[in-house]
Formats: sequence, structure tokens, C-alpha cells
Amino acid sequence: MDQSSYRLLQILALACLACRLTSSSFPAYGTIVPQSPTVEIGKEFTATCVVYEAAKATADDIYWTSGGVTVPKEQYTKINDSAVNVTILITRETGKWLLCKKNESPSFLNKSKIIHGIELTKEYPPEKPENLSCMAVQSGRQISPNVTCTWQPGKMDKTISPTFTLFGSVIATNQNYSTKSQRSSGCIYFSTFPSYMELDIWVEVETKLGKVRSDILFINDPNDMVKTNPPSDVNIISEKNFSRTLLVSWKHPIHETVVKLKYNIRFCTVGSGDWTEVPPNDTESSKESFRLQYLKPDMEYVVQVRCMHYTGNGYWSDWSTNTTARTPEDKPTSKPDLWRVVIPSQGKSERRVEVICKDPVESNGRIRGYNIKIQDGAWEVVPVNGSELNSRSQERKIIPLYQIPLSDKRRGSIELKAWNSVGESPRASLGIPKLAHEPPPVASLSCFNQDSRLWVEWQPPNVEATGVTEYVLEWVSVSDGAIDWQREPRHNRKAPIKGNLQRFKLYNISVYPMYSGWTGKPLTTASFLEQGAPLEGPSVKVRRTGKSNAEVEWMEIPLDKRLGFITNYTIFYITGGKEHSIVVSPDTYSYTVEGLTSNSKQVVRIMASTVRGSTNGSDLSFNTLMYAPGQIEAIVVAVCIGFLFVVVLIVSLCMYKIDLIKKIWPPVPDPSNSTIANWSPDFPSKAVSPKESVLGDVSVVEVDVFDRKSLCEEDKAGLPLKKDKYLSEEHSSGIGGSSCMSTPRQSVSDSEEGGDSGQTTTSTVQYSSVVASNGYKGQSPCPLPQSPCTLLQTPQCGSSQSQTPSFARSESTQPLLDSEESQEGSGQSHQRNPYFSRSPGVIESRDPGDRNQLEMEEQGLASLRFCPLEEGSQQTTPTDEGQSPDGQPGLAPSYMPQLKGHRQQC
Repeated sequence: MDQSSYRLLQILALACLACRLTSSSFPAYGTIVPQSPTVEIGKEFTATCVVYEAAKATADDIYWTSGGVTVPKEQYTKINDSAVNVTILITRETGKWLLCKKNESPSFLNKSKIIHGIELTKEYPPEKPENLSCMAVQSGRQISPNVTCTWQPGKMDKTISPTFTLFGSVIATNQNYSTKSQRSSGCIYFSTFPSYMELDIWVEVETKLGKVRSDILFINDPNDMVKTNPPSDVNIISEKNFSRTLLVSWKHPIHETVVKLKYNIRFCTVGSGDWTEVPPNDTESSKESFRLQYLKPDMEYVVQVRCMHYTGNGYWSDWSTNTTARTPEDKPTSKPDLWRVVIPSQGKSERRVEVICKDPVESNGRIRGYNIKIQDGAWEVVPVNGSELNSRSQERKIIPLYQIPLSDKRRGSIELKAWNSVGESPRASLGIPKLAHEPPPVASLSCFNQDSRLWVEWQPPNVEATGVTEYVLEWVSVSDGAIDWQREPRHNRKAPIKGNLQRFKLYNISVYPMYSGWTGKPLTTASFLEQGAPLEGPSVKVRRTGKSNAEVEWMEIPLDKRLGFITNYTIFYITGGKEHSIVVSPDTYSYTVEGLTSNSKQVVRIMASTVRGSTNGSDLSFNTLMYAPGQIEAIVVAVCIGFLFVVVLIVSLCMYKIDLIKKIWPPVPDPSNSTIANWSPDFPSKAVSPKESVLGDVSVVEVDVFDRKSLCEEDKAGLPLKKDKYLSEEHSSGIGGSSCMSTPRQSVSDSEEGGDSGQTTTSTVQYSSVVASNGYKGQSPCPLPQSPCTLLQTPQCGSSQSQTPSFARSESTQPLLDSEESQEGSGQSHQRNPYFSRSPGVIESRDPGDRNQLEMEEQGLASLRFCPLEEGSQQTTPTDEGQSPDGQPGLAPSYMPQLKGHRQQC
């Protein structure tokens, strides 16, 4: 057999054993005495196991188990070889089964190992019943013979069902009565109610563990356990001439020969529930009427009556049904509660006084009107129509009576009397002092909550102020302006407000010291009966935003939603992903939050707190600025100031270094405005005699020409012509022609052929050269060498004789530019070209390396021509002035520039 099969058989054996584990299910191996006993909890129990021969075991082989736990050997007692007993303590934890077993291997449980077993029933012993009492009720006009008794059973298990037996014995007749019950109450059925006979009553409880009897209840007079019906026909009579009494009458519920009764009366005003009982000594007799005294006039009362056996040892009957009646009216016995409300006038030195009052505390009826007297005037009647309901309720209504204007410099007095259908009340008076002469107020005032009531505490005025007769406590609702007041004796220093205050509502509490009817100056404080957390949080808005700060503003929470005094505000704001908080005082309604991240989204909210809790307002999102206010303007202003400073510095530097600037960037005349194209020696534009004070600038131009070859003899094909525009006709000055000018020349002065400029810098351009017939300041120019190309006859140098102008060709690599005419008489200066300067009748050639200019007067000067010199020689004649008009050294017209490698060729 494998292990799984063996395990299955073991489980089946245990199941069969559990199903048949009873006293009769064990085989005849032995027995246990006693059989299935009821054992008492808390006591020891002894059982004996007797082993039969079929068990093949002796007393030494026996062991006991209780609830699966082996009982120790010390608790065994061997009687003989076939019997052994065990003693165990019975507790609530003791197992249900007590087994006697054969001492074999405990690894496997089977029937052969169990000798016998018993089931233990555990119980507590019965306890004596307590508090036995019996009662007989009224049935018709007699007492019922059935007496009901109740008792309190002792401690026992809920699973136990004890049996109670109620016994009753009439001692005089020796008659015994009994009844059984399973509950803690029972009923004894007497043949007739044993009036005036002694009785013994007791109860007995029985369980499996025994019986217990209660103490005997001895009843000397069975009427002491009688409960009658309540009195019948209860009636209340209100007598007109007796405003403070009511006459109550009733009838006996049972004849006094059966049971002699006494009565009890209670009463209260309608709706109060505060019952007042008549002293028992006043109603001990068996009379059927009673007069209630010291009642309030014009008040509705509720009256109830009950009865019991006159000895007072029995049971009170139930209360009779409610019976109501109203006492008659009487004249008021207390004066009305007179008060005033002072309303200051705007811009006027007077007050407006509103006279108000409450009905007298003891109005003793419906107040039909008031008689009022202001100052020394006559009495006036003020009828009141709405005080009937309030005069018969616990809350007195405030009645407005009169309004009078009163100057600040005058004092006023008011007298008031209330009246009803019977008569007038005592007179009440109130004095209003001058505004500047009000008596002093109380020294201090405070409020506190205690026992769900609002208490007011104050200190009397200073010791110098005497004559305080009472204090008036006034409270005004801030939300709706409702007013009420109460009066306190002069010796009181604190008092609870007796009015109907509402929770979470703000009240202004004032204390007025009264000086023999004249009001003193009040002292006021604000207070709540009970505070709570605000119903809503403050609504926030952003007044101003900056780069790293923002000014937030919030509104005060409405009073009806505040529910208490605000102790502080907490500003929560989220910047840079972190939440921060700032606590501010309750009187702060705006705050500037610093340390915000610039140009980013911020979230802010406000939390309002009271002593009872806090409430958050809604979140508000806003964005901070990239730049602080004024920062952009400051940057713009700084940049503008810096730029202006740089400009001024540059202009100043330019003005200071004007000469250097002229050398670096000389002025360039506009060739389009030149007049040389229209100039002719035969028709000069101006004929002005030369002025000695004007000296033209002569510029020395170094021209690189072909090695002393005659330009006329050069091979025309040797000069590469790129475009037809470079023909000599296009570069002619327009002055005149010559047979020598028929040969076209190439020029590189045009910048359009920039690519070949480096190759043609030595090419020549034909210019016209003017030879002056009159020398500068009477000097004769040097005669030019005769040449086959000379057009006119030139005179000898130094001759002052007028000559006819002649023309000569000049060859140069410089472009031809024009120069504006200059009027010497008008003081105008000639414009100068950095390369060429030309006046009518004068053509100058300039080298870029040498920027000297030759300036000549248009009037009185004939044409000049350059006289060729021998290479390496020059002639220089200084001018009389010594310097030219522009500050350069003057050069006489006889100055002949050195032409390197130049040879004039006509």
C-alpha cells in the first residue's frame, strides 16, 4: 500500500470516530463512572475508568485526555488493576469530552485505543433571586385577585434554562398558591384579593445542580401592593376675582372602603414643561378638590392629578390627562422696561432719540397701550395693538414708541406707564444727559463663552464716580441691526446674556452704568456667541506685477460668511515649482510678494483663519514681467546717452583733426559741373586782370612714358585697343585740334576695364596744354623748344609782351577732371580735385602721389604750357607772397616740373 492510500484510510478512520463518538458508540472495553454528568464550574470533578478483559489492558496502561489534552499522571488514582480515576478542575476552558484511553503508540488513533468517554455539561450553580416585588392592579371597582410579581435572577449561563416557581401563602387561612415560570416574573392567582390579610411570597429557582429559594416577602397589608386607576373627572375653575388662583376638582377612582387613597397634584404653564408639584402634606387627605395659589395672572396652566394608598407604601397611579385653564387678568405690578436709541444727526448739533420699551415683566394681562410724557409736557397715549401675543409668551417684543429731536446741549427726561383692562403699571423714567456731561463709563469690558452662553464681564466706573444704581447690557446684531437689552443689579460684575443670540453672528455688546435713571457713557465691544471657520475664502486679484514681485489685493469676507473674528491671513504662492506662504495681520488687505521668478506663471491664493478653522480662497494665476517697470526705459535712455556721447566725441574729434581728415579724404569735385568743355582762348568767359594776391597751385605730375620715343612715331598697332571709346576724339579736351592729334591713343583712365588696369598704367592720354602769352606777375615763361608739331610761335622767356595763346599736347596717365571757377573778387575759393584742378584756360595734370594743386586766376592769365626741361634739372622761382592761398609754398609759373623720362613730342 502506497503512502497516499494509507493517508486516505487514516482520514476515513477519524471521520468515522467523530460520527460515533458517544457513550454508546465505544466498544465494550470498559466504562466511566458517572455517565455524562453535569459539572459545576469552579469545582473539582472525579471520574473512574473501569477496564474490561476485552481491552487486554491494566490500570497501568490507562491515560486520560480532556479536550484533546492529556491529563497529567499526578491527577490519577489507581484503585486496582482494572480501575483508575482522575480528578480535574472544571473551568469554562475545560474540554467537552473526557476520554479514558489505552496506553499504546499515539501515532495513529483508532477504536482499539479508546476504552470509554463521557460528555461533560458545565454550568454555574443556581443563585438566590433578588428584589422580589408584587403588585395588584384595579379591575373595575375592585382590586384584581391576580398578583403579579417580579424578581432579579442570579448569575447563570445563557444556555441554561432554569425553572422558577413562585409561591404565595395566606397566613391567616394557611392557603398556599404556586405557579411555575421560565422568566423572571410570574403571577399568583388568588381566589379573591386578600384585603387586610397577611401574606408570604417567595420564589424558588431550580437547575441540574440544585435548588435555591429567595427571601420571603412579608406583606402586612395587601393594599400596600395595590395600584389604582388615576383620578377621574379632573376639572379646573378660574374665578374672576382671584387672578392668582385656580380651583382643581376630581373624583375617586375606587371607593375608599376598598382602598383609602391620597393624591398628588402638579401644574405648569402651557408649553413650558417645567412642572411644579404641590407638597404631599397638602393633599394627604382623601378630599376631591384643591386650590392652586400664587399663580400668575392671565396665564394658561396645565394640571394633572394622581393617587395611591394613603400609607405611602404602595404604587402611584398614572397621571390623569392634561387639563388646562387661564387665570384672570390683573393690573400690571411691574413697570415697563424703558430704553432709548440715540441717533446722531449729520452736520447738526443735535441728536435724534427713539424711545423703545418692552412690556412689564408682570404685565398680568394684555397691554393695551402706554402713557408717555416727554420733558415737562403732557401725558400722551400711545396705543399698542400687537402685544397681546407677546404678553403671553416667554419672549417680550420690543415696541417703538416715540422719536424726539434733542439738542446736544440739552438734557431730556422720559416717563412711561403701561396699562391693560384692569389698570396702570408703575411709572418708569429715563434721563438723557447733555452730550458733554455724560457720566463716566465702566472701567473695563470683556466677553467670554461658557456653557453655550455668552457672558459679559465688566468693572465698575472709577471710585470718584458714585451713585450707580444698576447696569444695562445692550447687544445689537451687526448684520441686521436687531437690538435688545437687559438690566443687572448694581453689585453684579458679570452676567450671561439672556436674549436669543444666534451662533456665528457678530454682536456689539455695550454696558451702560445707570445713575438713578440717567444713562452713563457706554463702553462697547464686539463678540460672537460661537465662532466657526469662514464659509468662503477671500477673493484675490493682482493690482501690479513686476519682474520679481507682485502686489496682490483681496477683499474682506462678507460678515454673514465670516462666522468669527479673522485672526490672520495666509498668502500661499507657487513660484519655481515650490509653494511658499506668508502670514499677515487681519487688518491687511494687500501685500507685495517678493522673490518671484521673472517672466513665468505664478499661482497665488489667500487663506482666512479664525480660532475655529481656516478656509482657502480660489487660486489666481498671473505672469511676471521679463523686465522690471522702468528698466526698458532706463536701457533706452542709457543707450541714447551713450550714442549721443559717441557722436559728440566723434564730431569734436573731427573738428579738432580737420586738417588730417582733409589729407586722408580730400574733396573730389564733380566732373559733370566742369566748364572746361565750353572754354576757348579766343572767347574767354571772363576778362579780369590778374591779381597778384592769387597764386595757383602747381601740381607736379610724374608721368611714366615710353622711353623718349616720339608718341607720334609709335606704332599705333603696338598699343592694344580694347574698345572704340578709347579713341583720341573721345579724350580730346575740345579746345582744338592738330595734325599730331589724328593718331588715336589708348587710355586706361576708365575704370570699366579693371581687369587690364595693371597692364596699361604706362599708357598715355593726350591733353591740351595752354601756353600763356602773359607771364605770372609780368614774368615770361620759359620758351618751349621748337618742334615740328608746334602750332604757334612762342616768345622768349621773361618777355612781357602779349602773346597769342598756343596749344601743346601733354601726355599723362591721369584722367581729366574739371575744376569749378573761382571768383577772386567774391572771396570764393576753388574746389580742388585730389588729382586734377582746372580753371578755364588752365589744364592741370596731377600725380596721385603728389597732391599739390595749381590754382590760377581766370582773369588776366593766359594759357600755360609745360616747358620740357632736361632730365634731372628743375627751375624754381618762389612767389612774392611766399605761400599759396591754401598755405602751401608758392611756386612761380616759371617752375618747370621735372618729368621723369618724359619727352614732349608733337
